[in-house]
Amino acid sequence: MKKSLVALAILAAAGVASAQSSVTLFGVVDAVYAHGSGSGVGSSSKSQITDSGYNSSRLGFRGTEDLGGGMSASFWLEAGMNNDNGSGDLTSLNNQTGGTTGGGGLTFNRRSTVSLASGLGELRLGRDYTPQFWNQTVFDPFGTNGVGTTQTLNSSLGGNTAVRASNSVGYFLPGNLGGFYGQFQHYLGENNKTGAATEKDGNGSAIRLGFANGPINVAMATSSTKFAETATTGKIRSTNLGGSYDFGVAQAMALVTRDKVSSTPTSVTGKGALIGALVPMGAGQIRVAYSTYKTDAATTPKSKKWALGYVHNLSKRTALYTTIARVTNSGGAAQALNGAVTAANNRSTGYDFGIKHSF
Repeated sequence: MKKSLVALAILAAAGVASAQSSVTLFGVVDAVYAHGSGSGVGSSSKSQITDSGYNSSRLGFRGTEDLGGGMSASFWLEAGMNNDNGSGDLTSLNNQTGGTTGGGGLTFNRRSTVSLASGLGELRLGRDYTPQFWNQTVFDPFGTNGVGTTQTLNSSLGGNTAVRASNSVGYFLPGNLGGFYGQFQHYLGENNKTGAATEKDGNGSAIRLGFANGPINVAMATSSTKFAETATTGKIRSTNLGGSYDFGVAQAMALVTRDKVSSTPTSVTGKGALIGALVPMGAGQIRVAYSTYKTDAATTPKSKKWALGYVHNLSKRTALYTTIARVTNSGGAAQALNGAVTAANNRSTGYDFGIKHSF
């Protein structure tokens, strides 16, 4: 009798285990030699071995459990890392200025979520990418990595939630809507309710809606985030519209952005644009982009960047890449590349040589 009970217990445990998927370990190690130079009075150049020139270096764990009836539960823990020195990336704790940690051990700053999904969509909680960021990276030939990164993100006024938000609740539309897709997200700064101006610092909401079918992909996103600093309170509203079309011989991309910081005593608006393309070439790919960003400050600072790159795939997981870019500043802007320093209204040039391996 006891042996039968033990056997039944083992079979029951095996049945439960088989209903769960195994945990997946994944990651990217991307190392790059990066050089940047400036021009004008007080300018300087810089050379460094760094990371994430093509894909962001990361280490992660993910898994999914089938709950039956078309429902599943999953988790995703992903840490950014600096493989040039072994440290972990910084993370914004509550979407607010100054609230960061990291730079030592790994933090799951890139994504740390748990979710439930069904035929009605996915509900996701934790630290995650913001809807307004997806258009920035999907419609940028350089994927917001390396010296070729678009000026629309590199110079934006998007604040601490321009890429990710902590303490978020997100909803994703199901994938059976004939090409339509979307994401809604609300995030919290988690401040005490005191009636002070800082009470809602780090709170915000965002939405993204798009359509992808065959060669075409187009999406629009908008967000609003509250902020409070020493002498300034207000909100940042970021809106962008992006699209791509795959002609076969090349995939064309375009993006327009607008960031408005409404605050006391002053407000400022930033506008950006990008056009670019991905061109297949044998075992590799040519990447090219032109992007601009300007604000309506008194002198109307503006930066314009050209970027040209090539990626050579040694396998599905390993690639060599190189990129060269030049930024031109006006109106008092002093944007520089790869850690260099350039004088206001002058140029800066940068280039990357790197290797990426994913697992």
